[in-house]
Amino acid sequence: MSPALVVLVVFAGLSEAVGRLLPLVARRSRVSRPIMAGLLLTGTVVESAVILLWPVTAWTLAELFLSAPVSGGEALTWTPGEVAPLLLCAVIAFPLLGPLLHTLLLTGVGAGLVTPLAELTGLGRWGAAGCVALAGVGLAAAVEAVRRLVARISVAGVRELPV
Repeated sequence: MSPALVVLVVFAGLSEAVGRLLPLVARRSRVSRPIMAGLLLTGTVVESAVILLWPVTAWTLAELFLSAPVSGGEALTWTPGEVAPLLLCAVIAFPLLGPLLHTLLLTGVGAGLVTPLAELTGLGRWGAAGCVALAGVGLAAAVEAVRRLVARISVAGVRELPV
C-alpha cells in the first residue's frame, strides 16, 4: 500500500468521523476536549478500516460465489485514484450538507470497484456489482449497529450517574 493511499484513506476516515461527531458536539456542548479527541481518533480508525475493508470484503464475497478458486492470488485493493472520490464523499458527509449527494458519490465509487472485481474474478459485471453492493451495505450496517450499541450503552451509563 502506497503512502499516498494511506494518507487518502486516513483523511477520508477523519473526515467521516468529524461528520459523525458534529451533531454530538452540537447537542452536547459540554463534552470535554479529551473525550472528543478520543472519539475522533476512534472514529477515524473505524472509518478508515471500513474504507479499507470494502474491496477486500467484496473480493471475499466474490470468491464465495465462484465455484472454482480465483487464480493469480492478487486481491482487489484500492488505488489512490479510487480513494480520492471517497475523500470528497467524506467531506460531503457532514450532516445536513448532502446525504443524497454522499450516497450518490459512494455508489459511484462502488461502481468503480465493479470492473476490477469482475476482471480479477471472472465473475460477471452484475455479480461483481452485487458483491460490491453487498459488501458496502453490510459494512455500513455493521458499523451503524456498533454505533447505536455504543450510544445506547453510553446513554445508559450517563443515566446511572448520580447528579
